[in-house]
Amino acid sequence: MSLRPYEIMIILDPDIEERTVGPALDKYLSVVPAQGGTIDSTDIWGRRRLATDIRVTPGVYKSEGIYAVVNFSATPATTAELDRQLGLNEAVLRTKVMRADPEAAAKAAAKAAAAKTDAAAPADA
Repeated sequence: MSLRPYEIMIILDPDIEERTVGPALDKYLSVVPAQGGTIDSTDIWGRRRLATDIRVTPGVYKSEGIYAVVNFSATPATTAELDRQLGLNEAVLRTKVMRADPEAAAKAAAKAAAAKTDAAAPADA
């Protein structure tokens, strides 16, 4: 089956340390490359206020979350497995998976590649 472009927004628990968000996302997203997909770009937005509070347990609500948007290419089965695994994780408050527009996915991948080459280029002295 062919790979399709997807975009997933993940809202993480604000109680986790922000420096651990990147490695945690890599761990969560490892199912995609393991099943033949590719991670095109990862954009961590940081801590933001939620539009509405999310009930974590009875009597416990979260009003903030750490947002991350990931563009990836995978099969529908891989995407379903990723969403299932994220739903089981206690550090993940919410997820939303969408089929990405192929043009928008290509632009996001090009932007990520350009950012990597800019970061790798030596600074002028």
